[in-house]
Amino acid sequence: MAKEVDVYIKLQVKGGTANPAPPIGPALGSKGVNIMEFCKRFNAQTQDQMGKVLPVIISVYKDKTFDFIIKTPPAAIQLFDAVKLAPGKGSAESNRKKIGEVTWDQVRAIAESKMPDLNCFTVEAGMKMIAGTARSMGLNITGTAPWDNN
Repeated sequence: MAKEVDVYIKLQVKGGTANPAPPIGPALGSKGVNIMEFCKRFNAQTQDQMGKVLPVIISVYKDKTFDFIIKTPPAAIQLFDAVKLAPGKGSAESNRKKIGEVTWDQVRAIAESKMPDLNCFTVEAGMKMIAGTARSMGLNITGTAPWDNN
């Protein structure tokens, strides 16, 4: 018989550096989860992605045990990496003040890496989603879109 899920907890944690300090400690402690066990298991699984921001969904069961799923880094973080800007803040007026440029090849690479977490079926649809994120951050996309080659 399957365990009954009590609650889901969504966090964004840097890979390989989870510790009981906020936000992890209070979020897990209030649900009765063993914080140090989560930190050890998360750090072990994310050693290869050290320092990258990773969304994690923790399923806490009625008996206070847990499982977690690690997602791919957010598109905004990957776009900041592609432009080589410090993550944190996009343009205040994204339609007027541009903060950088990305190419369609970079957008394709990000879309391909995020495909398991996106709700689309083709890479082109994923590219359109990533392009929308880039525009709302204040990034220009250089070149011609692959679907505009007519």
